[in-house]
Amino acid sequence: MNRQMIIASLKARPVRTTVGVLAVALQVILMLVILGLTTGISTETGKRTEGVGADILLQAPNSSLILALSQSTMALSYGDKLRQFDGIKAVAPVFTLVNQGAGLEIVYGIEPESFDAMNEGFVWHKGGIFKGPDDLVVDDIYAQAKRVKVGDRVELLNHTFTVTGVVEHGKGARLFVPLKTAQEMAGQADKASLFFIKVKDPQQVKAIIAELGKALPTYKITDVKEYTTMMMSNNMAALDAFISTVVFISLCIGVLVIFLSMYTTITERTREIGILRSMGASKGFIMSLIFQESATICLIGTVVGIGSSFLIRTVIQSIFPTLMVMITADWIAKAAMFAILSGLIGSFYPALKAAAQDPVEALAYE
Repeated sequence: MNRQMIIASLKARPVRTTVGVLAVALQVILMLVILGLTTGISTETGKRTEGVGADILLQAPNSSLILALSQSTMALSYGDKLRQFDGIKAVAPVFTLVNQGAGLEIVYGIEPESFDAMNEGFVWHKGGIFKGPDDLVVDDIYAQAKRVKVGDRVELLNHTFTVTGVVEHGKGARLFVPLKTAQEMAGQADKASLFFIKVKDPQQVKAIIAELGKALPTYKITDVKEYTTMMMSNNMAALDAFISTVVFISLCIGVLVIFLSMYTTITERTREIGILRSMGASKGFIMSLIFQESATICLIGTVVGIGSSFLIRTVIQSIFPTLMVMITADWIAKAAMFAILSGLIGSFYPALKAAAQDPVEALAYE
């Protein structure tokens, strides 16, 4: 019987029901898409950084773990000093640029020889490494997304490049240019954004990091194997705060809309509630009815929100194919939980108000 009453109530007020469902869906979308985009970018950056093959990452003081946000640079001569440390096999300077017009794409300015020394070098699909200052190497994902091939000209950061090669994705960035070209484009001659360091014995990584820490106490020195873990939100105070803010705002949206929806419902259904109370319905029954109706709206809104989030992810990746939006089962469960929680909180006062109505006054309500 409760189910029939709830369905009838939802059908009787289609506009209110639709607004409530859309509000809850917006709450879920806000969480899944924005947090999925944030987490996807940071996690993918961590994995691609680890894919370079280096053991240690050296950054300037006050640098961000998210390389696209880091503007600090170091003198290129630091590379020669690093090579003098015992146990260090190779050092690769990298200058990072950010192509904001394509969804925060990181561009690596590299020295091919030192960058290849970090691992076995690039896995080539087509073409080869750049020879001139205006040459560009792209990974296979970028090439497929932008439909570019060897020999094509690409406009990048107000500079025209010629694609000389396509490589397997997963080595730091999707776009690679000569180190000197990147420096000149940023007006930072003889500078590097970071140094990748390869050690002779992987068992000595911690010891070498400690030694570098003594020599460069203010610099950020990171074990690359731990980099992906450090990029996760619970290890980054700023990102964790951002996620908490998004969750709080989305929860507020859900609570306010459900509150207004249920409060309006109580006002519109005063006589109905009076009839139920006069027929012997208890206060608990009335409250349960309101909570169930609210939960139904939240459940439908959650389903719509999850489906819309996957649709939005598809649209985003069709427009910006190189962006990663991670919608995980963990966050889907959290979004659903917060949606139901907002429904319960938002309908609490309206349910109390409905249950407290006097049957005689309710029946006389016009």
